[in-house]
Amino acid sequence: MKPESAEILIAGAGIAGVAAAWALAGRGAEVLLVDERPPLSLTSDKSTECYRNFWPGPDDAMVRLMNRSIDILERLADESGDVFGMNRRGYLYATADPARVPLLRAAAAESCSLGAGTLRVHDLGLYPEGTKARGHEDGSSTAAAETPGANSSRLRAFVSSCTPETYRPAPPHGYHGQPDGADLILDRALIRRHFPYLSERVVAVLHARRCGWLSAQQLGAELLSQARERGVRLLSAAVEGVEVRDGAVQAVHLRGGPAPTVRAGCFVNAAGPMVRQVGRMLGAELPVFSERHLKLAFEDRLGAIPRDAPLLIWADPVNLPWSEEERALLAEAPKTRRLLETLPPGAHARPEGGGASRWVLALWAYDAASVEEVFPLPEDEQFAEVALRGVAEMIPGLRPYVERPPRPVLDGGYYTKTRENRPLIGPLPVRGAHVLGALSGFGVMAACGAAELLAAHIEGVPLPPYAPAFHPARYQDPAYLKLLDEWRETGQL
Repeated sequence: MKPESAEILIAGAGIAGVAAAWALAGRGAEVLLVDERPPLSLTSDKSTECYRNFWPGPDDAMVRLMNRSIDILERLADESGDVFGMNRRGYLYATADPARVPLLRAAAAESCSLGAGTLRVHDLGLYPEGTKARGHEDGSSTAAAETPGANSSRLRAFVSSCTPETYRPAPPHGYHGQPDGADLILDRALIRRHFPYLSERVVAVLHARRCGWLSAQQLGAELLSQARERGVRLLSAAVEGVEVRDGAVQAVHLRGGPAPTVRAGCFVNAAGPMVRQVGRMLGAELPVFSERHLKLAFEDRLGAIPRDAPLLIWADPVNLPWSEEERALLAEAPKTRRLLETLPPGAHARPEGGGASRWVLALWAYDAASVEEVFPLPEDEQFAEVALRGVAEMIPGLRPYVERPPRPVLDGGYYTKTRENRPLIGPLPVRGAHVLGALSGFGVMAACGAAELLAAHIEGVPLPPYAPAFHPARYQDPAYLKLLDEWRETGQL
């Protein structure tokens, strides 16, 4: 393939662009992948590297897309000897507030009813009112989990009635032979047995099971290697414009490459946090915005988080325990005054690395707000301490680090997202132009499934049932716009 022409030109060599190139080349397309930076280096290498099929509604589109993407990830892991170290330890949501237990149960019932699997409740004696028991021919019983205030006929999920002894914790390695769905544990003795490092105040945990993490860099490298074997070419250049004539893509203008113009009849905008800016080159104003999300890494010398732990998520709002002196200092500036208020749920952490590694990752989007994309990311002097304090509410063994902080390593990126936190996958109004973007914080887990869907759009083959939920044209549908006003939960961490 000559650099001056391409059947398909993809702008952006992050995980989305690399996966798109891999999927399209696998269908025989001639693909040129263009990025001014090294592949997988802008935000893809800043990922938490996790995946999950645990998603809210209002329909099953996100669960089905993620299930398909995880299917592809597992196939790639099998074929490659698991070069990207995929595990299935799960996501563990914990609460110390009895009033939040029905919320955990409702979230689990919803996700499971949409295709995430079976919800197993350990200790049904503590079930909230509204559960309807039902018998089975084999003598076991289930319960239909009704979500209060929601469309119960749509959100009904069959819930297995379990004793505490039936709970199976996740192994530290591997992804085969593990349960799907989720385990809601209401037995505090069982929680202490398996998760003694959690706060003694914890009254319930929800263990979402078809979830875990992997090496995003190794996954991206594997996809890129296979893409190149299929003929994909990688060009170091910046996309400066897209030439449109008679309503169709004709060429792409570049800066820094071997030629200033590449003739192409198909253009894919997979520009990650720059997807909005690249969209404007086509005259398309994409309905996206970006939030800055930071990540803390530190060496857990005290072993507060076991090396085989799942991803641990604090499901409760937090009022951080500042001293009187600290409160006075924080109150002096508007930027820090917000830290004295109740902060949102979602502080989370997991062990990082294998072997003798003692490193831990901690994240908490306590100040997520729409911002302009600036590189390198602006610093946040408070993030490391605040994130550590937030996670320590869930894992008390981390509290000594508040007094004697470990040396922090900070990085992060942008969650570029739509209002409802669902991606944009499919054709744009300009003929030959497509978008694969707004992958928010789920780019690594969704990339393979999203790329497969994009390739189906471009090839013109039958689309999966969930395709309309991610089509850019959904915002032209008055019924969808009305649904946006009623959207309850986006599934973002």
